[in-house]
Amino acid sequence: MNNHTTLADTPSSDAPALTPAFSPLYQQIKGLILQSLQSGEWKPGESIPSEMELAARFRVSQGTVRKAIDELASDNLLVRRQGKGTFVATHAEQHVQYRFLKLVPDQGDLNTEGPAQREIVDCKRLRASAEIARALALRAGDAVLQVRRVLSFAGVPTILEDLWLPGGPFKGLTAERLTAYHGPMYALFETEFGVRMVRAEEKIRAVLPDESQSQLLQVPPSTPLLSVERIAYTYNNTPMELRRGFYRTDSHHYHNALS
Repeated sequence: MNNHTTLADTPSSDAPALTPAFSPLYQQIKGLILQSLQSGEWKPGESIPSEMELAARFRVSQGTVRKAIDELASDNLLVRRQGKGTFVATHAEQHVQYRFLKLVPDQGDLNTEGPAQREIVDCKRLRASAEIARALALRAGDAVLQVRRVLSFAGVPTILEDLWLPGGPFKGLTAERLTAYHGPMYALFETEFGVRMVRAEEKIRAVLPDESQSQLLQVPPSTPLLSVERIAYTYNNTPMELRRGFYRTDSHHYHNALS
């Protein structure tokens, strides 16, 4: 028995419409592929079925599937590989690792600078404050995991980060696991907790460090820092991380390419 969703499974015209009638067909197919990504049918790094197979599955043309996949690739959710097929994007890939890290050295780039040295300062479970709960779409008092870490480049502490993660999806995450994992943190979230960060929103401002921040970054309290507050989302616009980063910019700068 085939339990895959097809357009034939969608409500008839007599039923209440779940999507506007003018929604393009390729957008509907995009939504169905997203459902499969969200359910974990295809894991990060795995290939998805060919355009021909998806066209047969959803009972649409191959061109409609191609347009849906093109959009998902533009959203960095899928990756096309010439002659190999289409794969679920993963933060373990080299070109994706720095997607959410916009701080680059004034000389060279992140690849020439080499990976950051990471120190986990703290990792503890606590109850979410009203502010943290609001950012993560939780209830005040729900369990969250708070992580503080310092990223250093060439031995110089450059980034201080405070992270808050919902306790349920990240049950079992400890300072030891974070320290032992040498890849990107978002790749760890994918491989060990099944949480893929697909997009993020950031707020940026200039701030002065407090006493603990100036000590961890080894700068005087009068040193201006770049404060970057990020909320990262998994599929279906579900917030999965609140991250507050404090960046030294004496030898690095924030770089963002707009198109």
